[in-house]
Amino acid sequence: MTRSSLAVLAHELRSPVAALVVIAGAYAEADETTRARLRALALDAATSIERLLGDPALTTYRFERVDLGEIATAAATAAALGGGVVEVMSADTVIVEGDPARLRQAIDNLIENALGHSPPGVGVVVETHRASANAFVVVTDEGEGIASVDLERIFESGVRLTTRRPGSGLGLAVVREIARAHEGEIEVESVVGHGSSFRLVLPVASGED
Repeated sequence: MTRSSLAVLAHELRSPVAALVVIAGAYAEADETTRARLRALALDAATSIERLLGDPALTTYRFERVDLGEIATAAATAAALGGGVVEVMSADTVIVEGDPARLRQAIDNLIENALGHSPPGVGVVVETHRASANAFVVVTDEGEGIASVDLERIFESGVRLTTRRPGSGLGLAVVREIARAHEGEIEVESVVGHGSSFRLVLPVASGED
């Protein structure tokens, strides 16, 4: 395993491992309905860990028809369990041809990035919808925003715009790699002092027109 693969693995394992820790802590006091949801979230986290350990370099993809809204909602729920303030706005079913574990990985990174740049106690919004032949996951924060000269640089591996908070500069690079493997893209709009909005754009599955 190369050093870069190890760095990606270490970075990407944080979200599913943190989710398992929180789920384990919440399970004992939960009612049966909540426990069922926690078990589903734990299975998602375990699946993510399995894929990461098997292929940290993001070279394999297992495509199937998946509901992008369900994946985004599960990611947001896990982030909220971990203490993040996350609001989900999911439209009607949005079906894409994708690798559910990789898409979850990308959305986890977008939510983690948004929470990391938000003021304490201020939440982020996760929205899924479709427009024409495209499906969207939009993650919006109310953080400090990004200067226009840096909007493209943030997707380069290892680039960090600040040292005031922990990070490796890998998360958004991983998101872009996963998006492009799905014939999609990651876009961003930002206003300094007013927050940022990241859009994961994917083609809608065939037959969903």
